[in-house]
Amino acid sequence: MTQLLDWNLLAQNSLAGELISRSTAKAILEADDTELLAQLAAAYKVRYHYWQNRVRLHFLLNAQSGLCPEDCHYCSQSKISSAEIEKYPLMAQEKIIAAADRAAELQAGTFCFVISGRSPSPLVFERVVDAVKTVKAKHELKICACLGLLDPEQTQRLAAAGVDRVNHNLNTSENHHGNICTTHTFDDRVKTLKNVQAAGITTCSGGIIGMGESEDDIIDLAYSLRDLNVTSVPINFLIPIGGTPLGDRPHPNLNPRHCLRVLCLFRFILPSQEIRIAGGREVHLRSLQPLGLYPANSIFIGDYLTTPGQAAIADMQMIQDAGFILEKPDGSVLERENRINQEPTSPSPYF
Repeated sequence: MTQLLDWNLLAQNSLAGELISRSTAKAILEADDTELLAQLAAAYKVRYHYWQNRVRLHFLLNAQSGLCPEDCHYCSQSKISSAEIEKYPLMAQEKIIAAADRAAELQAGTFCFVISGRSPSPLVFERVVDAVKTVKAKHELKICACLGLLDPEQTQRLAAAGVDRVNHNLNTSENHHGNICTTHTFDDRVKTLKNVQAAGITTCSGGIIGMGESEDDIIDLAYSLRDLNVTSVPINFLIPIGGTPLGDRPHPNLNPRHCLRVLCLFRFILPSQEIRIAGGREVHLRSLQPLGLYPANSIFIGDYLTTPGQAAIADMQMIQDAGFILEKPDGSVLERENRINQEPTSPSPYF
């Protein structure tokens, strides 16, 4: 029989900084559907304490696609994928700047700059540094760079260029990592995060739910992120892509209610962190997307790496309809009564 929880007490303990036990964590994931609203309300208490009703927007640019030598089983850009995706080297700087312009227009606070590959070559790294400096000179956007494995010298140079945050997802637990990737280790990913922190850059690291992991793996991932004291935590829900090893695997547990329970778990274990509903939000939360904002406090607006996202106007309307307030790039908020009337009209090749 599933352990019954006192949700209010759980919220209080989380706010007090207590690490919940594994048995309690499992009870969160296995809670009855009739408890879902109480569970969300408790997670919201923790979220509100740190973030009030604000929602942060992140804009994602896939600046270099495909051609990756790694074998990550979930990824359409890996060397073992036969998925039909667009493949291209690092975009020209004018295209990167155009994407940053679009991010600013959409009121995104963070411009997420992603390239495929194990680690950037010296030439690509130099071009990334130049692009970061140009974007920072033009916009008051925070820049989160996702560049693969990084050494101490690279992270120090990124810090000097003005990178605010580096993304490097753990993806899953240490125990399950070998089942989804063999070309680098869990420890390789941890080492990159520690290099980033040593350079004085904040860390963005999360995972992907739905890759055949156990409940213990989900809990271990959350514990690892807490131990590493990461700043921002994107939670993805796997979209199986044909041509990848995980492309034809059924995922019966990835229903909207399970996804919400996972978000609640991460909020209770990581009370003060920015938790972002990332890839798979539209596919797996479906009509319950607004409820995801009760444990989480940020979302991606626009498309993901190789899959499309919900229209920006729909995201903004969802935030407003649910009674949340959009956080502007400068940290202020748009007033609740401001109406969102139309989709921004600037042309963009990325939407």
